[in-house]
Amino acid sequence: MPKEGKKSARKAPVSASRSQATNEWMRGMRLNTYTITLLAMIVLGVLTLAPRVQEWFVLRQQVAQAQADVAKARADVKNMQTEVQRWEDPVYIRSQARDRLYYVMPGEVSYLVMDANGVDTSDKSGTVGAMLADQRNYGQISKSIKETRNNWVDSVLQTVIVAGIDEPKATTN
Repeated sequence: MPKEGKKSARKAPVSASRSQATNEWMRGMRLNTYTITLLAMIVLGVLTLAPRVQEWFVLRQQVAQAQADVAKARADVKNMQTEVQRWEDPVYIRSQARDRLYYVMPGEVSYLVMDANGVDTSDKSGTVGAMLADQRNYGQISKSIKETRNNWVDSVLQTVIVAGIDEPKATTN
């Protein structure tokens, strides 16, 4: 039983000392003209510097973005230089001509594999081009060169000459 009495005796002074410390702190805080002036200067300083600090952060972001753009541009230049070096190699040029333009060396036979659904295996015309022309209703593929009725080069030349020679007529309003 004596132990319980000691515990309750301890708790009362601790809580009383805390409230007493809080009261003393509140009494020690005096609002005088010096404190109010100091707080006003701090608030004024924050309000004055806040836009400048924000501007500084925006500029730092722009600098970081510009640095990232420069790094990307340098990487692009490096990739382009590598690409130029590839195109200086005759073997690479030949491989690109084969892959992109379907060129073959003399004596080689080239096969072009098309979609199995698009090719008619019953077509006996001999060329895929003839089959595609029939599908598109272009008619027959001509074996001769046909001439047009108008020579387009003469028409372009004539319009250039007429535009240079003619004088504009004055309009009366």
